[in-house]
Amino acid sequence: MRFRLCLSAFLIIPVAAFSAPSREIVELGRDVANLREEVRALQTSMAEKMGALTALVQQSIDANANSSKAAAAGLEARIADQMQKQQAPVAIMGTKVDQMSGDFQSLRESLQDVTSRLGKIDQKLVDLKNQMGTIPPPPGPAGASTMPAIPAGNLFETAVRDQMTGKPDLALKGFSDYVQMYGDTENASDAQYRIGQIHWEQGDLPNAVKDFDAVLEKYPESPKTAEAMYMKGQVLAKMGRPTDAQKEYKTLISKYPRNEMASRACTKLKELGYNCPAPAASSSRKRD
Repeated sequence: MRFRLCLSAFLIIPVAAFSAPSREIVELGRDVANLREEVRALQTSMAEKMGALTALVQQSIDANANSSKAAAAGLEARIADQMQKQQAPVAIMGTKVDQMSGDFQSLRESLQDVTSRLGKIDQKLVDLKNQMGTIPPPPGPAGASTMPAIPAGNLFETAVRDQMTGKPDLALKGFSDYVQMYGDTENASDAQYRIGQIHWEQGDLPNAVKDFDAVLEKYPESPKTAEAMYMKGQVLAKMGRPTDAQKEYKTLISKYPRNEMASRACTKLKELGYNCPAPAASSSRKRD
């Protein structure tokens, strides 16, 4: 009996034990289903929110892009405007430079024209002086001497002024006229010396030698004699005649040992490779 009771109890306990968990499982399955539904709803909501957020982000990107494009366009417009404003003064300056270049060209041409006209005027003056030199003076009364048309002082001073102002041809003509008309006056030796000096400066060495010889022959005791000897030596050395030049220098030193030109002649002798025959007594040691 006791065994049967125990067996019955044993059989009843499993049925009760198995019947209770089945309800819990059902409830658990229901909860899982609800949870799945909630997860699905949450996923749907998240998807909708992500779509809305993506749209907002895209709109923000598009807005920023449009704003950047507008800003870039505005910047380009401002740069173009500034460049246009800068180009205008540059263009004006270029026009002014071109205009100034044209003005300078016109001025240069005008100066060249003036220089050409002055040269023609100088030539006309030379021709006029030459013509005046060939016109004989008007005859005077019998036994009376005729006076030259140009006073000696004026003629000499004009020739000196022409020489100093760079008009050698006019000066040469003036000094030649002076020597011809006033060859026995005080300034005649100076005029003859200046003729040789002009020929020397022009490179006309043969005529320069003749001119300085004329000073030595016509005016051997004039103040220009020593200078004429020195310059003759200079011309001879320039012509490639050192032997003749050293003879002229030695003659100068021998004849005028205390003259300044003797000191210079001694220096020139040494430059030519000759010994100075006597020391120059002049205190000045200038070199030509």
